[in-house]
Amino acid sequence: MEPGSVWSETAASEIRPPLESDITTDVLVVGGGMCGILIAYWLKKAGVHCIVAEAKTIGSGITKNTTAKITSQHGLIYADLIKRFGAEKARQYYEANTLAIQRYRELSEQFPCDFEEKTSYVYSTNDKRKLEREAEACRKLNISVRIFEDLPLPFKIKSAISMEEQAQFHPLKLLHSLANELEIYENTFINKIEGKTATTAQTKKITASHIVLATHYPFVNIPGLYFIKLYQHRSYVIALEGATLLDGMYLDHREDGHSFRVYGNLLFLGGGDHRTGKKGGGYSELRDLAKQAYPNAAEKFHWATQDCMTLDKVPYIGRHRTGTENLYVATGFNKWGMTGSMVAAKLLTDLIVTGKSELEEVFNPQRSMMSWQLPINLGAAAKGLLSFGGPRCAHMGCKLHLNTAEQSWDCACHGSRFEKSGHIIDNPAKKGIRL
Repeated sequence: MEPGSVWSETAASEIRPPLESDITTDVLVVGGGMCGILIAYWLKKAGVHCIVAEAKTIGSGITKNTTAKITSQHGLIYADLIKRFGAEKARQYYEANTLAIQRYRELSEQFPCDFEEKTSYVYSTNDKRKLEREAEACRKLNISVRIFEDLPLPFKIKSAISMEEQAQFHPLKLLHSLANELEIYENTFINKIEGKTATTAQTKKITASHIVLATHYPFVNIPGLYFIKLYQHRSYVIALEGATLLDGMYLDHREDGHSFRVYGNLLFLGGGDHRTGKKGGGYSELRDLAKQAYPNAAEKFHWATQDCMTLDKVPYIGRHRTGTENLYVATGFNKWGMTGSMVAAKLLTDLIVTGKSELEEVFNPQRSMMSWQLPINLGAAAKGLLSFGGPRCAHMGCKLHLNTAEQSWDCACHGSRFEKSGHIIDNPAKKGIRL
């Protein structure tokens, strides 16, 4: 069994040097994951000079740990979108994600990345009515879906809803191919942004007319209130050899349910989810299910990922905050980072090149924060700040909790994570801690 994702074990990469002198560009993209690389790629296609600054190596963060589904079916979302934003914006959300699938399809023809069209299924083991409500919402938006009452899963379901012509791929194969077209500086940590100037940890300065934060969690997060508009969520995957292979991508509508997809001869079983810093099922939950459902299968890989979650399940893509015309953000992909990254590339390229986008209002980071999730986020932050004892997070000083499944110190306030030695793993913290 390999600790690490199948993607990082099956993709070739090259080492890129850090930035060693001051530089000027039209656009600086901070972050070399799928989101940052796609934004830079489409900006270059539009004739804009762009550089990417990556704190470690490209694709070494969240991108390498995705399950790599590309889909417009993000759980049971369309009924909620209609209720919250109206049918027009819900339809725009669907069209933006459908265009993202098409853009990946076209890129895969030029850059082979194991792209496969698949039908996507969202299922329920206990609530048929929620699936019917979602199907009604999809029909209202002229989205083609089908209802099923049985699936080839290792347990019974109440109902499922499907979308055809969705997709899956190998994210690092695409990312490294696109990166060969771009100007990228690795091991170049941006620790400060003032106006149009970004400063690296080595005190090199990058001056840019536009700066895009594609850093998973925006490290400029207090102006803009991202520290209360976002929380982070962990989920786990094991890759099984010798298990029954499924044709399609499958997801429980519940946040603590399970997901399934196939890559080659491996079945990915996902789940064990929990808010970062809290307890959850983790790997043990998945291994228990695998032992019961696929007793003859062998675990070949395992990995975990972390997702930024917004207040209303829609990403924050656009101008970082009111009054900042040159600073942009793409975050809060709510477990759909591959599709959301392509949506961000389209939206931000349009904003930077033309000053506007037809998607600007749908994904506007300054939209209303009124949501039941807001007091939960505030309560978690207050509890973390006011709790005594234990190591404290380098971000805002919240108490850290030991994640025994991954042997890390995790923050339930905003999702920063640290190795047991104190070295930083995940932002928004920008430095490690002393233990």
